Amino acid sequence: MSTQSAQSANIEAIKGDITAIEVDAVVNAANSSLMGGGGVDGAIHRAAGPELLEHSKELRRDYPDGFPVGAAAAIPAGQLPAQWVIQTVGPNWNVGERDESLLRSCFTSALDEAVRVGARSVAFPAISAGIYGWDPKTVARVAVSAVRESARLADLDRVVFVLFNDDLLQLFTAELDN
Repeated sequence: MSTQSAQSANIEAIKGDITAIEVDAVVNAANSSLMGGGGVDGAIHRAAGPELLEHSKELRRDYPDGFPVGAAAAIPAGQLPAQWVIQTVGPNWNVGERDESLLRSCFTSALDEAVRVGARSVAFPAISAGIYGWDPKTVARVAVSAVRESARLADLDRVVFVLFNDDLLQLFTAELDN
């Protein structure tokens, strides 16, 4: 399902593999170490190859206490079809990070970073909807509203939520249809 914004970017949700999608920038739901992990983060690191880890290590040098929740930074995408991986750390519900503004910031900061590096198309996973314990329906609502309301939307052609199962796809599609 997709919607055309009054500004310019086409916003859509699809079921698929975020590591295989052809966009300029893929957003990674990273952990604060930026060194890879499980879920989407692990899949992106595996598909991108060792270059992504090396660029992540360089980025991490600026953040000795870990990359901050809600921030975003673009690094070269290694072997992915995308040019950039935008690292962002979602809030972890399980450790008390329950402020929706932190989750919203993941999406808006990633869009800011995408535009900064010249990306015209961006793919997002369902940040924090997995092991970080956020309710997927809340993630869909916050993600779609953050993207729709972003001032950066006019600078993009396509924003796609790439979801790994039918339940997430249904939730994001419902939000896009609202």
